Amino acid sequence: MLILRQLRKLNAAQRLQLGVDQTRRSLSDASLQYDKDPQPLFTDAETQRLLQSMTQLQLEKVFRKRTVEDNSTETKFMTTEQLEKEFVLTIEKAKKLLQMPPVVQIKKDTERIISKDPALKDFADSKYVFTDITFGLRPSDRKVVVRDVDGTLAYAPLETQKRMNQLYFPLVGRRSYTPRMFSEEQLLQRCLDDHKYEFILDRLTVQYEPYEAEFHNISAKVFTHLNESKQFDLLRSTRHFGPMAFFYAWHRCIDDLLYDMIRRDYLSNAVQLIALSYKIHNVPVEYGQTLSQLEALQPTPAERALEELLSCLKKPSEKGIEQEIQTAIGKTEQDFAADEISLKFIEQYIGSEHALKKVQLELAVQTLKEVNLEKLQLFKGLKKAHGVQAS
Repeated sequence: MLILRQLRKLNAAQRLQLGVDQTRRSLSDASLQYDKDPQPLFTDAETQRLLQSMTQLQLEKVFRKRTVEDNSTETKFMTTEQLEKEFVLTIEKAKKLLQMPPVVQIKKDTERIISKDPALKDFADSKYVFTDITFGLRPSDRKVVVRDVDGTLAYAPLETQKRMNQLYFPLVGRRSYTPRMFSEEQLLQRCLDDHKYEFILDRLTVQYEPYEAEFHNISAKVFTHLNESKQFDLLRSTRHFGPMAFFYAWHRCIDDLLYDMIRRDYLSNAVQLIALSYKIHNVPVEYGQTLSQLEALQPTPAERALEELLSCLKKPSEKGIEQEIQTAIGKTEQDFAADEISLKFIEQYIGSEHALKKVQLELAVQTLKEVNLEKLQLFKGLKKAHGVQAS
């Protein structure tokens, strides 16, 4: 029996190491670039809904104090009605702050000649750049053309167009030169080792456009390092969590993030991550019904955040015993029902050929099942003790 037990442990360790090696190989062998244009899938309404739900809306994190010039606060006296309206505005502001940077394909710089005028050859010994400075145009819509010394008139290359936009309509925080943290590998690596992922991605979003190769290369480095450090919670409730989850789903390496979600009891997010992977790779698995059931049982992140804010206005005496039990346990009856649906869907994924780290995920699911069972028994016991009828 002892020998059999040791063999089981050895087999489990080998399977676990195989899963780790497969994940590393999928991240290293792949070019970490999108093999086709990801924009149609990323901007799809269902994809956006899944990514926004996975991002979550934790107000204390969205509105935390940052290292900025103005970190002041403002105090106002409000009635309850005014405060409720302010809460709604706060949720809308938080949703804007969590707006995700677009994921698009790298744009190739092609020469676009407007006309060739040999009569203007050698008219000047330098190029002339003409920029449309009409106010209110988007940078991508602004026309920039270049007259070459040989008389050729052509649309400006992407780099020139970006430089002219920055010259006439400067974007706050963008430099006309490449910041050292992006040009020097050791400085970027130091930031990664210090787990300053949000800082790097914020600076990256300001300095580069989403279609630039530098944007893709550096963001891929950040997401790869993050997948190795397992510090996914550092990007949760930030505008970069959605693109990160999309990146992992696209490159078939969601297992580490999935494990983190299960461990933190974000089971509905885990289902959404698996569904996103199925959607991107056209896996013939029906996930729509499961998502619909979860949406019917659980509020959206915005609704949950608003509910938490409004609960602050209630006096302790106004809160019923059932709500106090739910607060103490951390779950409602609907949450337990949603967990059961989610676990069934997650176990189907673990048992399929798409899961790489089966041992880790199986252990995480089993541990969470035991914890949830204890919570459910305590939940029912407290309701029975206080004479609360099951809803």
